[in-house]
Amino acid sequence: MIAASVAPAFLAEVVAIICAAAAIAYLSFRAGLLPIVGFLLAGVLIGPHALGLVRDPALADAAAEAGVILLMFTIGIEFSLDRLSRIKKLIFVGGGLQVALSIVTTLGVLTLVGVDWRAALFTGFLVSLSSTAIVMKVVADRGDTAADYGQASMGLLIFQDLAIIMMVLLVPMIGGGGGSALAIALAIGKAVAIVLLVLFVARRLMPPVLERVALTCSPELFLLSVVAICFGTAWLTSVVGVSVSLGAFLAGLLVSESRFSHHALGEVMPLQILFSATFFVSVGMLLDLEFLVMRPGLVLAAVALVLVVKIVTTAGSILALKYPPPVAAAAALTLAQVGEFSFVLDRAGAAVGLSPGGLGAAGSQSLIASTVLLMVATPRLAHLGGGLGERLARRQTVSAGPTAAGDVAHDQFAHFEHHVIVAGYGQAARQLVRVLRGSRVPFVVTTLSPGGANEAESEGLPVLRGDSTRQHTLILAGIERAKMVVVADDDPVVAIRVVATARVLAPTARILVRTRYQSDAASLADAGADLVIADELESVVQIFGEVLRNYQIPAGDIESDEHLIRSGGYSALNEGGERPEMSCDVNADCLQTRRIQVRASAPAAGQPLASLMAGPFASMTLRDVERDGSSLEPSTAVLRPGDLLTFVGTTTSFADASPLFRSAALLDGAAPAAGPQIRAASDVPQSSTRESHMAGHEEIVFHPRHGTGCGHLDQIHPVRPSAAGCEDCLRIGSKWVHLRICLTCGHVGCCDSSPNRHATAHHHATGHPIVRSMERGETWGWCYVDEVML
Repeated sequence: MIAASVAPAFLAEVVAIICAAAAIAYLSFRAGLLPIVGFLLAGVLIGPHALGLVRDPALADAAAEAGVILLMFTIGIEFSLDRLSRIKKLIFVGGGLQVALSIVTTLGVLTLVGVDWRAALFTGFLVSLSSTAIVMKVVADRGDTAADYGQASMGLLIFQDLAIIMMVLLVPMIGGGGGSALAIALAIGKAVAIVLLVLFVARRLMPPVLERVALTCSPELFLLSVVAICFGTAWLTSVVGVSVSLGAFLAGLLVSESRFSHHALGEVMPLQILFSATFFVSVGMLLDLEFLVMRPGLVLAAVALVLVVKIVTTAGSILALKYPPPVAAAAALTLAQVGEFSFVLDRAGAAVGLSPGGLGAAGSQSLIASTVLLMVATPRLAHLGGGLGERLARRQTVSAGPTAAGDVAHDQFAHFEHHVIVAGYGQAARQLVRVLRGSRVPFVVTTLSPGGANEAESEGLPVLRGDSTRQHTLILAGIERAKMVVVADDDPVVAIRVVATARVLAPTARILVRTRYQSDAASLADAGADLVIADELESVVQIFGEVLRNYQIPAGDIESDEHLIRSGGYSALNEGGERPEMSCDVNADCLQTRRIQVRASAPAAGQPLASLMAGPFASMTLRDVERDGSSLEPSTAVLRPGDLLTFVGTTTSFADASPLFRSAALLDGAAPAAGPQIRAASDVPQSSTRESHMAGHEEIVFHPRHGTGCGHLDQIHPVRPSAAGCEDCLRIGSKWVHLRICLTCGHVGCCDSSPNRHATAHHHATGHPIVRSMERGETWGWCYVDEVML
C-alpha cells in the first residue's frame, strides 16, 4: 500500500526532470547553446519557484549528488597519477594563492561597506569556491582537459575541494559556535591519511583487483565493481570531511592506473551523462524567480563582486606561477563563478547565524541567484577567455626572458637547416616528435606552453619558447632554412595565423596542418598551407589509396590523386562536390592482379612456393613475393605468415586457390580443397590433453566434458588460431580484454567484457556454436546455442 501511494508522485517528478532536461537541452542545441545551459534552464522552469513540477528537494539533491560523483569519477579516470603529480605546484601554490586572495579581497571589500567582519570572512569562503562540476564539464566538452588553462583550472579546483575541509571546521568558530584548533588538526590529519591511502591503493592494489574482476568476463559484475569503487571511495572520503567530488576524483585515479581504465570509462559514461544532467537541473531548481525580479540590484551586485574577485585573484595566482597571460586569462574567466559546495557551506553558516554579506535569507537567495546566473554564463565566459587569451598572445613578447635570452636561442638554432619546425606541443605533436627523433629527422619545437616546454626539455628535445604566430619566433627557429612547418594541434584560428606568418617568411618551405574538420581546410589552404590533413576525412583518403594500390595503379599516380583530393579541401568526398579528374587507368591487367597476404593459420604457410606454383597455383602468374619490404626469389622461397604474393589470374583461378589462404580449419567437417589435411576430433587419441598448446599458432585440440547436454559437439574440430590476438580488433586497431577461439574455424575474437565482443559477433554471423578460452591456464569451452560450459 505504501509503495502504491508513493510511487506515482515519485515517478511523476523523475519523469519531469528527465523529460524537461531532454526537451530543453534539444531546444538549446537548436539555438546554438551548450546542453549545460539547457539543463540549468530546465531546472528553473520545473522547480518549485516556477511551474512547480518538482517539489521534493531530497529527490533532486540525491540525483545531483550522484551526478557530481560520476562526473568527477570519469574525469579522474581520464587524468592519471602521473599527470596529477605534474601539476602539484598548481594545486598547492596556485590553489592556495587563489583561495587566500579571494577570501582577503572579499573581506576587504565588504568591511569597507560596513559588513561585520565575521559575515565578510564567511562570504569570502563562499566566493573563493568555483564549480568543479560545471568547469570540468565545459573544459571537457571543449577538448581542453590537457590544455594549459585546463590543467590550471583543475589544479585550482582540487585545492578548493581540499580547502572546504578547513572552511567547514572554521565556520562554527567564526560564528561563535565552538570548534578548536585540535579538531581542525585532527580533521586535516584524517584527510591527508585518506588521500595517501587512496594513492597507495591506486598503485598497489587496484590493478590486480580489476584484473580478477575482468577475468570473470561478466559485464554486469565489472560495471558493479567499478561503480562500487566510485561511490565507495566518495563515501569514505566524505566520512573524514573531504568533499565527495574530490573523493570521486580520487576513485577515478584508482581506476586510471589499471589497464582496464578505458573499458571502465565506457561502462560508466552513460550513467555519468544521465546523473550529471540531473545535477545541473537541480541547481537550476534552486533559483527563486520572484526574488530575482524583486531584488535585481542585489543580485547584480553579487554577480559583479564574484566576477571581479574571481577574475583578478585567479589570474594573479596563475601569473605568479610564471604562466603566460593567455593561460591566466582563459582560466580566470572559466573559474569566474560560485561553486555548488558553497550551498553546503551556506547551510553550515546559517546554523551558527552566518549568512552571505550578513543579509540573512536575502543573502542566501542572492548567493543562489548569482550562482545560477554565472553557471549559465560559464560556457560563454570560457569562450571569451579563449578569445582574450589569443589577443594577449598576439601582443605578448616572443621570448620568456630578456633580449639576451633571445640571443641565446638564436645561437642555439643557428646551425639548423633542412629541418622541421613543429609549431605547438600538443598530443599529436608529441607523437610526431617521437618518430621524428627516432628517424633522425632534424626538428625544433616552438611552444608558448611552460609545461609543454619543460616536458620537452626534460627529454632533451630542441625547444624554443615562443609564440609560433609571431615572425620573431619563427625566425629564431630558422624558418628561412627550414624544409617543413607542421602545425599539428592548434585550433584553426591560431593555425591560420601560424601558416600565414610562416608562408611570408619561407615561400619555399612546405607547410602541413592537421585539423579536425573538413570545414577548416579551405581557410587554412587560403592562408598558405600546402597540405591540410582533416581527421574526419583523411581515413577515407587512405582507404582510397589502398584500393588503388590493389588495382596496381602506379605509386606516383596514387600520390597525385590523393593530393588532388586534399588540395580541393576534400570536396570530392562530399555529395555534390566537384570530382577531380583522376589519373587512374584501370585496365584488364589491373583487374586481374591481386596482392594476397599469407596468414598465420593458412595452409600455404610453411610450404615451398615452387611446389605450390607447380600445383594449385599453376593457373596463376606470380609477379612478386615480398617479405618485410624486400622481394624474394620464388624458386627458393618457403612461405611465412606475413608474406605478400602478387598474382595475375582469372576469378576462377583465385577461387580455386583460396582454400590455401583460408584459415586452416575444417568448416562443417569439409576439408580444404588443397593443402594439408586437418585431423578430425575423432582421430585424436583419447589420451591427449584438452589443449595441445596455446602459445603461437599451434593446433588446438579440445575435448569437452561428458554429460554437458550440448548438442553441437560434432562441430568441434582441431583448429589453429586465426591471429595472435583478436582478429577483428587487430584489423580496426581496437583493444580487447580476453580472447576466445572458435572451435569450428579457428577465429580468434574478444570476450564479452571487451568493448567490441567480437567472439559473440562471430557466432551470430556464422552460426558456429562453440568457443574456448585462449587465456593461459584456462581450458573451458562454451556453447552459445545451449548456453552450457564444456
